[in-house]
Amino acid sequence: MELNYSGRNITVSDRFREYVDEKMTKVEQLTTKVQRIDVKVVKEAHARNQSTALSVELTVVSRGPAIRAEASGADKFAAFDVAFSKLLERLRKARDKRKVHRGNHTPVAVHEATSNLPTISTDKTLVEQTLENQAAAEAAAKEEDSQYTPVVIRRKVFPAEVMSIDDAVDRMELVGHPFYLFIDEANGSHSVVYRRHQYQYGVITLDPSLNEDDELPTEVRGYRDASVS
Repeated sequence: MELNYSGRNITVSDRFREYVDEKMTKVEQLTTKVQRIDVKVVKEAHARNQSTALSVELTVVSRGPAIRAEASGADKFAAFDVAFSKLLERLRKARDKRKVHRGNHTPVAVHEATSNLPTISTDKTLVEQTLENQAAAEAAAKEEDSQYTPVVIRRKVFPAEVMSIDDAVDRMELVGHPFYLFIDEANGSHSVVYRRHQYQYGVITLDPSLNEDDELPTEVRGYRDASVS
């Protein structure tokens, strides 16, 4: 069985090849006379959703019709796992179809299986309905493009905690963030402490009573300075 790899906008690594090679042994258990399996990895250069930026397409080529499966994911390994599951399911269905014999195992004809389904009356031809559906899909795509913006603003709301500036510095270091919002217990003001460089930190406090022309108060002190009340 021959495995062919190809990539578009991405390099197919040796680690990925080894991962796929190990999985492909299951294909030989479900079908015979496989000539080759094509594995195609595609990375969308300008994907809007990074969770589906990578796609993997698997194609089994044998004497019968080719069987394909495709899936997208955040990385090629996740996309491959989903596509491979689909491929195995389709291979099982193809194998079961080959095992069907006459009699009770004969599949039901299409006209028999659909005879009890309700008939949908319409005054439009299939071509007209198809064209209308395509037009509706194109209009929806245009509407989505018109509303798309690369700038995304997300809001998160957290409970306000009253603490000292030193405690806020400790909290910031514990969570590993470059800043930390809190209410200063010294004056009850909404403040944010942030990391500057090395062992220096800054504090910004909002005071609605101040104007732009007022002299802004500043304070410089040491961490856990005992002289600060």
